[in-house]
Amino acid sequence: MKNHHPSSTEQIPVDLSEGDSNLSSMRKVWHKNEIDANTRRWLALDERYFLRQTLSTPCLNVLDSCGESVIKDLQGKRYLDFHGNSVHQVGFSHPKVIDAIIDQLKKLSFCTRRYTNIPAIELAKKLSEIAPGNLSKVLFAPGGTTAVGMALKLARTVTGRFKTISMWDSFHGASLDCMSISGETMFRKNVGPLLPGAVHVPPADRYRCLWDPEGNCEICGLKCADYIDYVLEKEGDVSALIAEPVRNTAVNPPPPGYWKAVRKSFDRHGALLIFDETAICLGRTGKMFACENFDVVPDILTIGKGLGGGIMPFAAMIARPDLDVAPEKGLGHYTHEKNPVASAAALATIAVIEENNLAERTCCLGKVAVQKLNLMKDKHMLIGDVRGIGLLMGIDLVRDRKTKQRAISEAEQIMYECLKRGLSFKTSQGSCIPLSPSLTIEQSELERALDILDEAISVVEYKLPIF
Repeated sequence: MKNHHPSSTEQIPVDLSEGDSNLSSMRKVWHKNEIDANTRRWLALDERYFLRQTLSTPCLNVLDSCGESVIKDLQGKRYLDFHGNSVHQVGFSHPKVIDAIIDQLKKLSFCTRRYTNIPAIELAKKLSEIAPGNLSKVLFAPGGTTAVGMALKLARTVTGRFKTISMWDSFHGASLDCMSISGETMFRKNVGPLLPGAVHVPPADRYRCLWDPEGNCEICGLKCADYIDYVLEKEGDVSALIAEPVRNTAVNPPPPGYWKAVRKSFDRHGALLIFDETAICLGRTGKMFACENFDVVPDILTIGKGLGGGIMPFAAMIARPDLDVAPEKGLGHYTHEKNPVASAAALATIAVIEENNLAERTCCLGKVAVQKLNLMKDKHMLIGDVRGIGLLMGIDLVRDRKTKQRAISEAEQIMYECLKRGLSFKTSQGSCIPLSPSLTIEQSELERALDILDEAISVVEYKLPIF
């Protein structure tokens, strides 16, 4: 197989902050060297019948099966999946989730509007019991984007205001309203007028801090939080801030005290705090809900992705009971709102997490992984920063640790080297490699994945033959 080392000046779109480009020259080389004729035929049909879009079609590969921490392609090759679209808290195809879905399908497969059902009621009750603070009123939705949309509508209804504050580089969904509050160029660029009143602020990025290049929060004094308070004061009529407690794809835990300071600002200005935990809920960060790591309870919490056990599309909005003030409005009103099958899947998923102490287990495995990633940082100058909270981990690749210039082409090369060795993940923000395995992963699998990553970085860093 031919070697291929893209030059450091090879043009790769740097605004693809949610993932790696599906149009790069390295993708073409991967297809040529690693994909067989049968798979290429299916990929061509996929491109023929699906509208093309960035990060999606044209696709990377064709999957045949999945189970636990592994996905398998048509060629029979197995990959440890450290991406999983953030749905695989309990792994893929968990038997308890599948059994719950099958049992419910046989009894009540759909719930007509104006009726309710026992699985939906039991799930709402369960979420109110395990949610932080006094969050206890629930609405369900088919996906995380729709749950975020409900949260925005509820915040407008409660406050009588329409402006929001959210973060640059954030992602809250691909619908027009969620694109408006998200902060990623690829979703916002050239789509025409967006939702009015969507104000953006810089994220609390300790590695690439706008206020202190060294990220020394003790010296800085949390200027990132002060700036939000400043915007609240100047705008004067903000309904809510919406943010991930930890940015999923950048894996950026905020500095200590950040969310407590923001919480105080919003209380003082009479605005609501919405945490979007669509991708990081249900044990991913070592707590059932990510915000519990920061001792801050939002007014509204949205969850999704893994809620359906990695099988059923499902999400929820959980709110304070005193925000139940819109009986005359349709905050959601979705056809599959109280889906009994999805509710059964969610109940089984939560049961698996609780019965197997997956959140606590995640803390232990995450510490082992971050320790190993830091040893890799000592070894590889390409690694500028290591971040992690539970089994939400990431490394930021740089060409120069002092300037922190993003190692964009190197990150993509490393990704394809890992794929060749049986490890799947995506890149983010050009140079970040987020790592999100299933919470059920065996420690030996976790260590093997990190060994693969170590090998791949060595190949790229020392210009060894690849492909």
